[in-house]
Amino acid sequence: MEPYDHGMLDVGDGNQVYWETVGDPGGKPAVFLHGGPGGPAKGARKSLDAEKFRIVIFHQRGCGLSTPHASDPAADMGVNTTEHLIADMEKLREHLGIEKWLLYGGSWGTTLAVAYAQRHPGRVSEMILIAVTLSSQRELDWLYKGVSRFFPEAWARFSAHAGGAPDVVRAYAELLGSPDRAVREQAALEWCRWEDTVLSLENFGKPDVFADRASDELIALARIIAHYYARGGFVDDLLGGAGRLAGIPAALIHGRRDMSCPADTAYALAQAWPDAELTLVDDSGHKGSPAFGEAIGAAVRRFSP
Repeated sequence: MEPYDHGMLDVGDGNQVYWETVGDPGGKPAVFLHGGPGGPAKGARKSLDAEKFRIVIFHQRGCGLSTPHASDPAADMGVNTTEHLIADMEKLREHLGIEKWLLYGGSWGTTLAVAYAQRHPGRVSEMILIAVTLSSQRELDWLYKGVSRFFPEAWARFSAHAGGAPDVVRAYAELLGSPDRAVREQAALEWCRWEDTVLSLENFGKPDVFADRASDELIALARIIAHYYARGGFVDDLLGGAGRLAGIPAALIHGRRDMSCPADTAYALAQAWPDAELTLVDDSGHKGSPAFGEAIGAAVRRFSP
């Protein structure tokens, strides 16, 4: 499915954000918010019905085809925050002449979607949130220490590469910004090895990494994640702000076996947001399952024009 339009949007601070539109130009507007942060926009074309939706895909600052690329240590990460991403979304929405759009986000994309919707509720028609996380400190403490109780040997390796630093995420953020390419490569590999390990017990999907070399894309991914999560995802209490989502219909789909993003966050968000409907899929982890895909399809059909 080739884009019918694409371009680079100047969002300021020396950043150019890549965007493209696919599907029906006259269809219902929907924006795909990829995970990571800094992850590729994989699955965007398959997630929504291209015959009914005008699907907007963009690469968040520092990754994909957006510039400058976070794999370059000279890229200024100080202008890559959640506030910047929210502002980028608004500039893109206005650039494309869209009044309201459906937000479709997965993993980190759910954090960005909720943060954007709380800031601009009048610009959101509906939301479909997959593998829900709000990037709270509680969740980050779990992902980068608590879950190590299940993987003690992998944690020992991950922590050792950061010199046993008490704040392992911040230590990795510093390594991933090193001017030495070899230092950045090895830190990216160790970071992604840990994240893959956390998902290694799932029945569906394969690890993304366990590679011998780190590409620019992998370095950027790890650097952006560590940069954000060393600083609490650059978000406030999104669960506490759930009242600002009132009136926005939403479907939340979450795998009960998700070790990286435990289901209690999705449950708490649904409890605090009367317009949200939560589907917990028993056989799914973070990477999904056939039943998980069916739940997503049902949500897309529910909000199709």
